[in-house]
Amino acid sequence: MFTEIKQDFCLQGPGYLLNHSVGRPLKSTEQAFKQAFFAPWQASGREPWGQWLGVVDDFTAALASLFHGQPQDFCPQVNLSSALSKIVMSLGRLRRDGAVVLMSEIDFPSMGFALKKALPASCELRFIPKGLDVTDPNVWDAHIGTDVDLVFVSHAYSNTGQQAPLAQIIPLARARGGLSLVDVAQSAGILPFDLAALQPDFMIGSSVKWLCSGPGAAYLWVHPAILPQCQPQDVGWFSHENPFEFDIHDFRYHPTALRFWGGTPSIAPYAIAAHSIHYFANIGSQAMRDHNLQLMAPVVQALDNELVSPRELDKRSGTLILQFGERQAQMMAALAEANISVDARSLGVRVSPHIYNDAADIAMLLEVITANR
Repeated sequence: MFTEIKQDFCLQGPGYLLNHSVGRPLKSTEQAFKQAFFAPWQASGREPWGQWLGVVDDFTAALASLFHGQPQDFCPQVNLSSALSKIVMSLGRLRRDGAVVLMSEIDFPSMGFALKKALPASCELRFIPKGLDVTDPNVWDAHIGTDVDLVFVSHAYSNTGQQAPLAQIIPLARARGGLSLVDVAQSAGILPFDLAALQPDFMIGSSVKWLCSGPGAAYLWVHPAILPQCQPQDVGWFSHENPFEFDIHDFRYHPTALRFWGGTPSIAPYAIAAHSIHYFANIGSQAMRDHNLQLMAPVVQALDNELVSPRELDKRSGTLILQFGERQAQMMAALAEANISVDARSLGVRVSPHIYNDAADIAMLLEVITANR
């Protein structure tokens, strides 16, 4: 099965293990994009918006299939920072004196930047210190007090290869009166995520990594029970209940998550993403995760002393972090010379096998590392 899948993607030889950064496109993406985006635009005498907006419907339907949700609960976004800012600015409880938002110091910095600017000065942005283990439910238990209004949690952490215990965090936040917001940027597609089972209050994500959809096709999801509490401040005509009413004196929020949409929408990124996400939803995140773990296993076994990311499968994301100490720069140079695509951050080299990688890719990685240890 996976040998056949590899033929579906644009790969320049073996060794692409940089899927935590940018996933490789499907070979069929270019034609699908032309059909969805250019064909309506090029049709003589026809106004393309009707078909273009159908592209966005296809995008939210693909997300619903992947995440086990409902299309109307998703809203397209340009990026995660914008999605996060829109959510927190929509919540009245975060504008009161003494409001608290909790996140980890190892969350992606952009999320912290966005929160600091979007939240009022009266709101406290509280951090779980970076030295604590975010895979441990007890750490979250100790930090989610009854004074916490919103818990921001990354499903997977980009620089540590860790996975957060969402099944414990989300109910804990709810039991103590707080809302939960999950960032799936590093996990969408490679870690199973069932909205119907987990029931967070909000989710934000993108499509550029494991979903192989390129930049620009981000999204947010809102639990329908929370939606009435949300009054977005950053709005536009597509946030309106009826975007084509055109009465400047009468704004009414869209009854679905599309109230977060804003002004005239982009179409091109979603045409690409809808095609790719449908493809991965058909395979299923669990199958992709199983393949990912199968390929990581020999690396973990061979490089146990260099492993920084968790050894426990339920604590590990789709990415392995390897630390080679003083030989790190030499190792990166050797991998680059062998055309093996990885990168390095503060804790070590990041290695992320996807559905189109195979045992030969891993064997080549280990051969180069063994020769340069």
